[in-house]
Amino acid sequence: MNWPLRSERRVGYFKEEKMTTPARPPEAGFVLAGGQSSRMGRDKALELFGGRSLIEIALETLRQAGVDAAIAGARSELSGFAPVVEDREPDQGPLAGICAALSATSAERVAFVSVDLPLLPASLVAYMVRHARITDQAITLASVNGFVQTFPAVLGRAALPSLKQRLHSGQRGCHAAFQAAAAALNQPVSVLPVEVLAQSGQVAHPGALPSAWWFLNVNSRAELARAESIWMGLKCWPVGGGRGLIA
Repeated sequence: MNWPLRSERRVGYFKEEKMTTPARPPEAGFVLAGGQSSRMGRDKALELFGGRSLIEIALETLRQAGVDAAIAGARSELSGFAPVVEDREPDQGPLAGICAALSATSAERVAFVSVDLPLLPASLVAYMVRHARITDQAITLASVNGFVQTFPAVLGRAALPSLKQRLHSGQRGCHAAFQAAAAALNQPVSVLPVEVLAQSGQVAHPGALPSAWWFLNVNSRAELARAESIWMGLKCWPVGGGRGLIA
C-alpha cells in the first residue's frame, strides 16, 4: 500500500505541513504466462529456445523496452524469474491475466507480451509504449500485413473497468475486449503498422528478421522447432542479447 509522504516547510516560527502522494509510475510490463499449454504438452514458459527459457526471453524483451517486468499468471513456479501476479480467475484465458495485472499495478500504462513470442524485438514494444505515452491512448496495438495483432499490447489503466466487464460476462476474447474498452472511452484503438515503422527505421530487429516473422507464436513443439530454425539462421543475433534497441 502506498502511504502518503509527509513534507514540511517552516513559515516564521511555525512549521507548516502538507501531505503529498508518491507519483504513480508511468509504465510497467507483464508477460502473460497462464495459458494451459495443451498443444505443447507441458508449460511452454519453461520450454527452451536458443538455450534459454521462453519466460526469460519475454521478460528480457520487456526490460530492454524500458519497463519493469513481471509475470501475470503462472502454471509453474516462475517467481524465481520475476514477481508473479496470480490469475484471480484461472483458466479464463489471457484477458483474466490482463485484468489481474492491471488491478495489481499502479502504473498508468502496461505493456503486455505473451510468453510464446520469442522472435519479437524489444524495439517494437518500446515504440508502442512511447506512442501510448505521447498520445494517451488507452489501447495501442500493432499490425502486420494488414492484420491487427493481439500482442504485444499497451493498455491504459482507464481500460480496466470495461475489460473486467467483458471478462465477467463471459466475453473473454482479447481483441474484442480491447475494442469495447476503447469505445467505452470514446477513443479509437491505436494500431501501428509494423512495416511502416520498420521501413522508416523507427523499429528494427537486431537480426534483420522480416517483420512478418516477429509475431510467430510457438504453441506446439513443431512451431517451436520452426522458430528455432529461423533463429539459427540469424547468426548475428544471440537470443536474449542485444535485442532490439530503437534504431
